[in-house]
Amino acid sequence: MTVAVAAFAGVLIGSFLNVVAYRVPAGISIVRPPSACPNCRAEIRAVDNIPVLSWVLLRGRCRACGQPISVRYPLVEAASGALFGITAAVIGLSWVLPAYLWFAAVTLVLAVVDLDEKRLPNLILYPGTAVAVVLLSTGALLEGTSGRLGQALAGGAAYFGGLLVIALVARGGFGMGDVKLAFLLGVFAAYRSWGSLAVAVFAAFVLGGLSAIVLMATRRAGRRDTIPFGPALVVGAWVAIAAGEAIASWYLG
Repeated sequence: MTVAVAAFAGVLIGSFLNVVAYRVPAGISIVRPPSACPNCRAEIRAVDNIPVLSWVLLRGRCRACGQPISVRYPLVEAASGALFGITAAVIGLSWVLPAYLWFAAVTLVLAVVDLDEKRLPNLILYPGTAVAVVLLSTGALLEGTSGRLGQALAGGAAYFGGLLVIALVARGGFGMGDVKLAFLLGVFAAYRSWGSLAVAVFAAFVLGGLSAIVLMATRRAGRRDTIPFGPALVVGAWVAIAAGEAIASWYLG
């Protein structure tokens, strides 16, 4: 039941994440004006704003002008639902679950923005990180695991510091947005265990390297092009939170 409720909530929240991912980088309020077709500016009716289902029923087109609606919208909504459900299954019904669900929402929207804009806006990153740390701290206190908070914050600081050194040495190899994101990812990975943090770092660099190789091999990016690293950081952290301890134990064994 917890997984089902979390997944359903995730799909609904995914619709709002689409709004955040589009409007915040453009400097538009996430509250007003109401959602509208970017082509004809017709306001989207409530019946056409049901996550995933409305896009399918409308066959991916605006009801008013018939222009195609990007498939990204239902994909983000479905991904949000799946991520919320998986998070609930991994963390379980506990006081820290709200913190990890918030973490899932924030990291998903940051990954989408980075893919679109090749940057991680502070307007999402700063408040997202602050709320995440407060929720995790509160949950840990209620859960009786407050001793792991120091470990979590140390892990976040270590991940931040490590990427900062690489960014300075590589002179632009990473953006400062990636460095700041590393603190948030490190906190939530290290709260699980030090092994999970190690897996998060390793997985991020493996995934980032593989994606760069694929993009260059398919000529979708050149050696001088900027390739967003935020999605690799985020996916690496998700992998670590879900299975980091098992992966670390397997590797050490």
